[in-house]
Amino acid sequence: MHRSHGSGAFVPSDLASCGEDCVFEADVLVFHPENVHLGRNVYVGHRTILKGYHRGEMRIGDETWIGQQCFFHAAGGLTIGARVGVGPAVRILTSHHAEAGRETPILRSPIVFAPVVIEDDADLGVGAIVLPGVTIGRGAQIGAGAVVTRDVPPYAIAAGVPARVARYRPESP
Repeated sequence: MHRSHGSGAFVPSDLASCGEDCVFEADVLVFHPENVHLGRNVYVGHRTILKGYHRGEMRIGDETWIGQQCFFHAAGGLTIGARVGVGPAVRILTSHHAEAGRETPILRSPIVFAPVVIEDDADLGVGAIVLPGVTIGRGAQIGAGAVVTRDVPPYAIAAGVPARVARYRPESP
């Protein structure tokens, strides 16, 4: 019943697209690289897992920085814009198991896919978790350890479990 997803070993030419000057630190794993697109000058930190999927695509924009030990799952589709900062140990999920009643083991319940979009210039703090179906607006900032369960407007600062908007970034300091 179970089968291996493979080792995750890759070379940049395995990716659907990979812009110039991308950096992959040691022990980065990429699954379904044929569905992973990276822009120019993307940094991917040590021991990060980019988990593509046989039908969803992962798109990461130019000049995005991804910290170490992150986990991105793109089954439902994942789009990360340009100049996004992603702190270490951030988790992004794009699918979950639907409720099918007590008689059905959760593992056997239907899988629901929902895309995640992180717009340009956003920042995700260390250990943040982004759940399926969420859009994080342009320039928004997510606090360390936050669990993002719903959309975050552009330029909002959201923190907590679940994440709530605390305030908005000013137009100028």
